[in-house]
Formats: sequence, C-alpha cells, structure tokens
Amino acid sequence: MSEPTISYKNHRFPHQIIAHAVWLYFQFPLSLRLVEEMLLERGIVVSYETIRRWGRKFGAAYAKQLRKKKPSRKDIWHLDEVAISIRGRKHWLWRAVDQDGYVLDEIVQTRRDTRSAKRLLVRLLRKQGLTPKRIVTDKLRSYGAARRDVMPAVEHRSHKGLNNRAENSHVPLRKRERMMQCFRSVGGLQRFISVFSAVRNLFVAPHHKRSALATHIHRIRAMAQWKVVTAAIA
Repeated sequence: MSEPTISYKNHRFPHQIIAHAVWLYFQFPLSLRLVEEMLLERGIVVSYETIRRWGRKFGAAYAKQLRKKKPSRKDIWHLDEVAISIRGRKHWLWRAVDQDGYVLDEIVQTRRDTRSAKRLLVRLLRKQGLTPKRIVTDKLRSYGAARRDVMPAVEHRSHKGLNNRAENSHVPLRKRERMMQCFRSVGGLQRFISVFSAVRNLFVAPHHKRSALATHIHRIRAMAQWKVVTAAIA
C-alpha cells in the first residue's frame, strides 16, 4: 500500500473527525443529517453540508488509497445489473463481484444491452489485468454476446440461481438509496458508489471468513488500515 498523500490543510477540524464522519456516512445506512446528530452528541458542531463536502472531497481520496485486492486467474466474476431511478428516468447499475463478494467494478449506464455489458467487461479487463476462471451471470443474453467479443476463451455460466452473490451485492446500496431518497444525478451516483464500495470492500469480511472470531479480527485490521489511509501527511 502506498504512503498516505492526503492533506487536510486549511480545514479547521482535525483529520480524525473528518475521517470519522466520512466513515460513518459510507459504512452505515445513515443520512447526512443523522451523521450530523451523531457528531453533535460527541460535542462536535458541524453542519450536514460540511459533511457532504467532506464525503465528496476526502471520500474519493480515501478510496484511491485503499488497498486493492490482487487479481487472480482463479477468480470467478459474478456480473449483474440493477435498475435505479434518477430524476424519474431509469438507469442501470452494472456491477461485478468476485467469489468472495469483493466489488471489482461498477458503472452506471442508461441501457441494458450488449454494448453496456461489453463496456463493463472491457473496464474489468483493463483494471484487473487478468481474465477470470469463469464468469457467472443471469439469463440476460447481452452478457453472452459481450463475452464472445471480449473474452471468448473464458467459461460462462448463465443461470438465475447461480448468481445470488452478485444480486445480493445490490442490497446495501438499495438501503442507502432509500435513506438518501434516491440519487439526483448519474455523476453523483457514480461518485458515491466508488467510495461506498471501496469502504465496504475494506470492512466487510469475505464469505469464507464468517466465524465470529474471523469477522472480529477482520474488522480490527480493517479499522487499523482505515486509520493509516486517512492519516494526515507529515
């Protein structure tokens, strides 16, 4: 992991408070006003608009600093798309997760077709640098057509029941969508999910670490890494 390069210069609050507010907002299904109230209970008077600005500025910086999972040719990519309404217009959030539930990439698009599926696969290949062992999708034919163009040698399993991992990955965002009373722009949604998923990738234990002790240890290590990532530069 690279050394922290985040500067809090010209901010009157200590970096610990800023990082804590951003963590509360992206880790838990809380509105900005609820985060404001939680900080007030600790004697910290800050407006929800300031917390919004912190989330937009520092959330993106934190996401870039978070450790990325090393890709492997043994990875299995689960792909799925979910409809999201933005100002009354339907959009599609395309998401890819691996066998551990780690979010690999996601992109907001206006269509649910082969071109959109192909764009997701191309982004994945560029970011991961490796092809997966297989991809798993639902019955949407666009995935098969895109896979034949982008990665024809990769095994593709298409079955509704096999793709629960990708479908379940939408649940946390659905909770946030209700709390935030919908998203207001495509750009705003794309910015939010880039930080939201990076934080979840850090704090949510992989599926193979579901014992109470393993989960506890994972959370302790995640919080330690979060403190390193959000530390002020020397």
